[in-house]
Amino acid sequence: MGRFLIFALMGALGLLIWLLWPWYQFEAHSGNAPFLPFGWLTIEDDAPVKQWTGDERYADVGDRVLALAVEHRRLIGAPALSIAVAVDDALVWQGVTGWADLENRVPASADTQFRIGSTSKAITGTALARLVERGVMDLDAPLSSYFEAVPNPAWSTITPRQLASHMAGVPHYSENRDWAGLYKTVALDSHYTSMRDALEIFDGSPLLFEPGTEFSYSSLGTVLLGATMAAAANKPYFEIVREEVLMPAQMTSTIVAPAADGDAGAPDLASFYFRDNDRYRVWRPVDLSHRLPGGGFVSTPTDLVQMGSLLLNEQYLSDATRTAFWTPQRLSDGKVNEQNYAIGWRWREWEIDGIGIVRNANHGGVSRGSQCWLMVFPDYRMSISMCINARPPEFHEFAEIYDDIIREFVPAAISAGIAEPDLDG
Repeated sequence: MGRFLIFALMGALGLLIWLLWPWYQFEAHSGNAPFLPFGWLTIEDDAPVKQWTGDERYADVGDRVLALAVEHRRLIGAPALSIAVAVDDALVWQGVTGWADLENRVPASADTQFRIGSTSKAITGTALARLVERGVMDLDAPLSSYFEAVPNPAWSTITPRQLASHMAGVPHYSENRDWAGLYKTVALDSHYTSMRDALEIFDGSPLLFEPGTEFSYSSLGTVLLGATMAAAANKPYFEIVREEVLMPAQMTSTIVAPAADGDAGAPDLASFYFRDNDRYRVWRPVDLSHRLPGGGFVSTPTDLVQMGSLLLNEQYLSDATRTAFWTPQRLSDGKVNEQNYAIGWRWREWEIDGIGIVRNANHGGVSRGSQCWLMVFPDYRMSISMCINARPPEFHEFAEIYDDIIREFVPAAISAGIAEPDLDG
């Protein structure tokens, strides 16, 4: 009896450790719990640097931006920083500095793939725009018109517009009260090939507010949007994205995020890192397939600017549809939402010294050990994207180089024949 009790207690302890280990990993990677003392890495001072210029009119600009990138990578403590710029439907410059893999001293290259986090929403928004333009979806039709049985009855009156603009009331990860699903978003070890199946992560959670009345950013809401797109088109979400976005934009490096580097099908995937001052450790393997439409892709800055260029092509998407998707959305009381969020994109206008007002559609993303941002400037027919394989303490630290990149490339684009923008138009 005593031996049986010991075995039972040991089994119960093992089960408890197995259940709590994901929570420990989650808290440690959030900076709320200590890591084990081993497994830390450092960055070598002699970080590699590469660039490629697709148009010699941008060669001098590229040299200057590459120097800025080298210093910026050092300041924000990123193992690797990759940047790409496209102008007038052409990739004009790529620059990369640092390491894709610190332990094995593998230099990053223009082909290095990064987790792009919520920049995935811009991919989803682009695919949605195509479905809307072709009449496959209506932004203002309730979800009950797309599903034979809506997984959560409270979702019945939600519209794709509300999901794509974060005004549907669907919870974000930490607000999820579907406890089994919340555990899965902490453990991050469940794989989904269907976005309809991924709804089990949060279909038991109540809405935060009546759809349309408030703004609350929700990646889970974008997962529901992806499932709705699949139901409307009668094909898997990823197949829609592949046909409507990846193939037309020749985005050959954009795939469902593998759990870790070395996974089959992603030979160029970066290693991703948790940063503690000047120390780094490889981020734990995570499966992000449950959040694919809102945060589960890997890509390259090159692929992303190719999508940005395609969006400016009226043969791909009409000006009317593009304008509709880049217009900040209004709540039911008539006020523009607090983040100036459009449909799958943020719209921003700000002034840069020497340039003037700069208008752009953009989306940034923070993922496990990675950050990314894509900006599309319709006035200059320009797209800029950059990614890193670590997370600075603040997102804005990562993005601070953008003003400098714009300040260099906009005058060069104008000199190359891009017209001055009509800011009153």
